[in-house]
This record gives sequence, C-alpha cells and structure tokens, in this order.
Amino acid sequence: MAITEIEDQISNIIEKDDKSSFIYDFLGVYNIPKATITKLRKGINNLSDVPGEVYLKNKLYYKQTNGELMQAFTDVKEKIDELGSKPRYILVTDFKEVLAYDTKTEDTLTAPFERLPQKFEFFLAWNGIEKADFDKENPADIRAAERFAKLYDVIVKDNPDVSRHGLNLFLIRILFCLFAEDTDIFSKNLFTNKIKQLTNLDGSDLDDFISKLFGVLDVEKKNRSENTPSWLMEFPYVDGDLFKDPHESLKFTAKSRKLIIDAGEKLEWDQINPDILGSMMQAVASEDSRSHLGMHYTSVPNIMKVIKPLFLDDLKEKFEKAKGNNKKLNALYERIGKIKFMDPACGSGNFLIVTYKQLRQLEIDILKEQNNLGYQTMYIPSVTLDQFYGIEIDDFACDTTRLSLWIAEHQMNVKLHEEIQDAVRPTLPLQHAGAIICGNALRLDWEEVMPHDKADEVYLFGNPPYLGARKMNSIQKSDLHCVMPFIKGANSLDYITGWFIQGAKYLQNSFAKLGFVTTNSIIQGQQVPILWPQIFKMSIEISFGYRSFKWANNAKQNAGVTVSIIGLACNKYLTNSKYLYGSNFKKEVNNICLLYTSDAADEGVGGVVGGGGGS
Repeated sequence: MAITEIEDQISNIIEKDDKSSFIYDFLGVYNIPKATITKLRKGINNLSDVPGEVYLKNKLYYKQTNGELMQAFTDVKEKIDELGSKPRYILVTDFKEVLAYDTKTEDTLTAPFERLPQKFEFFLAWNGIEKADFDKENPADIRAAERFAKLYDVIVKDNPDVSRHGLNLFLIRILFCLFAEDTDIFSKNLFTNKIKQLTNLDGSDLDDFISKLFGVLDVEKKNRSENTPSWLMEFPYVDGDLFKDPHESLKFTAKSRKLIIDAGEKLEWDQINPDILGSMMQAVASEDSRSHLGMHYTSVPNIMKVIKPLFLDDLKEKFEKAKGNNKKLNALYERIGKIKFMDPACGSGNFLIVTYKQLRQLEIDILKEQNNLGYQTMYIPSVTLDQFYGIEIDDFACDTTRLSLWIAEHQMNVKLHEEIQDAVRPTLPLQHAGAIICGNALRLDWEEVMPHDKADEVYLFGNPPYLGARKMNSIQKSDLHCVMPFIKGANSLDYITGWFIQGAKYLQNSFAKLGFVTTNSIIQGQQVPILWPQIFKMSIEISFGYRSFKWANNAKQNAGVTVSIIGLACNKYLTNSKYLYGSNFKKEVNNICLLYTSDAADEGVGGVVGGGGGS
C-alpha cells in the first residue's frame, strides 16, 4: 500500500465524529488480521476489563482518557512494566493529543491527534517493518512524490491540450510554495490557507487565484500595483526566475483543488531531502518510472566516492591543518567561495546539491573554529549558488535542479543560524545558480557554459548516461561524431565517451579537474586503444581511479551496473598525489593506467590499475 493511501485512511478515521471505533479502525490500517480486530471489538481477546482500555496481547495497550494525558500514560506504563509479555506499543489519547511508546525501541511519539496520519510509520512494526529501516527510504520525499504523482495525473487528464512544459513548471512552483509555507520562507500555512479561504470548492476559480499569485511573486513589493489585493501583498518577493515566465492557464476541479490542499496539510515539508527530491519529481512526470517512484536516485555514499577524491578530501585536510590558525582559516574560507563546479549531465542535480551542502557545512565549520579561537566578525557569505553549473537535456530536470538547490540553500541557511546564532543568511529573494542549462552536453561548448581561466579552481563531475555503442540511435551517434569526428573506430565507442572527450578538452592547459562515473566497458576491451590515446594526446592523465564496483542506488529491483570512477587532470598542472581506490582501500601510486588485452572484453580482463607508489 502506498504511503499516501495509509495516510488518507488514517485521516478518514480521525475525522469521524464518533471516536468509539477509533482504535479498531486504526489497527485495521496495519497488518492486523480482520478476525483479530473483530474479536477485539467484541471483547473476546481484550485482556483489559477497564472501560476505555484495549489490550491486545503482544501488539497494543490502548487507553482513551478525558483527563491528564501524561498521567494516563504513566498508569498504563506501570501496568505494562509488571507484565511478563509486553505489547509492542502503548497508545494513549484524549483525541486532542496522542502519546505513544514503543516498548522495544523505547521511542516515544507525542503529536496532535490531527497529525497522526503523518506519524503512521511509528507503528510499522505491526507490518514487520522497523521504523529505522523505513526511515532509510526517506519517507518525507516519497510522500511528496506520491502526492504529486496523483496531482499530476489529475491535472494531465483535465488539461489534455496544455504543454508538458507548462504542467511541469506549475508542479515545480506549487512544490516551492508548499515548502515555503512550511519552513518560514512564507508565513506558516499561508499558501494552503489562502486557497481554502479564497477559492471555490469546485476549483472553478483556482486558476485565476494561481495566475494572480504567480504573477506577483516575481515583483518586489515596492513595485507592485497599488491595486494589488491585500491578500497578495502578504506574499513576499521570490525572484530567482522561478516565477518569471507567465503561468499557462489550467483547468482545476474539486479533486485537483483538494489534492493541492492535502499536499499542504498532510506533508511535513521541512523534512524534505533535496538530495533526492528532484529525482523523484522527475519520476512523477515519467510514466515508466512510476513503479519505483522515489527510488531511482544516486545515493549520497556513491556521490561521495566521486567528490571526495576529486576535491573534498583535500579541502577537509586543509581545514584540519588550518585549525588554530586564523589566517589559514580565512584563506580557506575565501578559497571555497571561489571554486566552480559543473555537472555536464546533471539530471535532477544530485551531485550539485550534495556538493553544495558539503561546502556550506565546511563554511560553518570554519566559522565555528574561528569563534572558538575568539575571532567574532560580521558574517559574510562565502559559498553561493552562482558557483554551481549544470547541463541537462530534459527541461523538467533542469527546473527540479534549480528548485532542489534553493531548498538545499534554505536548509543550510537554517543550519547556519542554528549553529552560529549571529550568522543570518536570508533565503529570499532566491539566488541564481551559475547556470543550469537545458541542452545537449555533446553539442554545447562547455567553456561557454562555465568559463574558466587557467588558474581557476574548477571541478567537473557526474554520472553521464550509459549507452552501449550498439544501442545508440542515429541522433546519439551523430552527437558522438560531433565530439570526435576524426577518431578512427569511434563507432565502437559507448555514448559516455563523448563526455570524457569533452571533459578532456575543457581541462587542457588549466588546473581544472574531472571525476566521472563510467561503466567499466570503456576501460577494458576494444574501446581502450580507441578512446584513451586521444585523451592522453591532449596532455591529460588519470589523476585517481576507483576499481570496478556495483553502482547500486535505492531502486528495489536495481540490477547494479558495474562501474568505475575515473579522475582526469592536465599533466602540466597536476600537483596532488595520485590514488587508487577500492571497496576498502586507498593506495597512493605513481601512475594509474588501463590494463588492456585483446580478449579483455570477453574474459573480463582490464580496468584501472596502479603502478608503484606507497602503501
């Protein structure tokens, strides 16, 4: 059963005026047999004879109270402590508040009764699912994706002639408004409440409401017309180009209106994880991804395998060496605000978002260390979104990347203020990312997307598309020919090799570096003598390598593609040590090369190897 279905079932239960059947209906949402619940209603297997109490052996001790909730809970807890066999949960409520206790994990839940649907995972042990395991699946993000999938389907059905871009842009904007009203960017519940208060139940005037609202969010308050309604003036200026383009008119119904309101009232947007939210929003608009909605994204640990050896390990090492020295801390603080990053196959922005959050955390750590040394200066931001660039062929993915970066920025602004009270960094107006370009990365000049000088600290990273030479269509073959028109045997190369050639061209005669995930087909077998001599001719060499491993994401039926990670740099400016990585080792080496034999593709021989060097 989908998360939203569970939440909606519990919502229907708590909205009933008659609460006498609450606990039986609530148990029915979980994997408690109907026969067991029927017997419980009749009192046959209720081990408590106290009115208002239900005790189901091994499962639950429930108490309804009209008095002091904590006292009622304490009374039940004392009874439980005397029992030999304990129920998994204690649940006490006065139908205003809920107090629950997990006797196994000793976790406690306290929440308003009306928020019980959003806390359903606390009781998942009845379904054989421990909450800790469920939390690994990022439930807040899955909730958002499931609810938006429902909304998207209804909007698409009701608006068959509206452009896909218009639908996608509407979805992104609605998502931002819902996040904003739940995280103090807007006033609390401002967006949802205005829809409830000012639009008809049948949704007939919702499009007019949306059009007026989106129209003012890109206008500074001082520049808004004097005829602007007072309710619109309650909304702040957003900018960031999110609301620059006009809203494409849509037809709304009672159902679509309710789905928007439900998304505002039933989701906890402050729990959203921007690392993967974009991937899930992209899946909403892709029917072939619906079966694993919210489960196809590059995991943070895998992203770290790329960015740590590329630049993050060095930055953190410099921070450790700078501790206690304010001059060195200032230099590092200034440095991280000048680095530029680009993912030329950014998808929904996972690599960019994780990198942004890592740098913002390093910024915080530097400030905290300076405070510890007694240096307290006025906060001046270092890391900004205009350091981050991306290329993506899908326009919806570009929009979700920008949105996820804005969400990440706000979350890190909040974290900054929590850890350093005097440091305040407003989220609005939204800041512009360096450039998130919608286009074909193999047809664009990367230097035009992210210009750089020889001495600039620049990093390219990502997970370009895997597509074998025999599986490319005519357009993709033409893309590859455009990148490497004079390379003999190019027709035998995988699609991803185009990113390596483009990247090598970008790195020439500069300090820029690159780290890409790649299927290991390009580092073994027949592709090695075709591709790599062309890269090495450009004075580019391998700066680090990650031995082949299964690139597993959180897709439940993920087959796990075998990949490697390859780092490249211009040999004229490569100053750092070279490292070879594996699942449980890091080895300093003099050189990293590609092992090739003529039958490598057939025998599985080949890959990244290191030569010489330390242990």
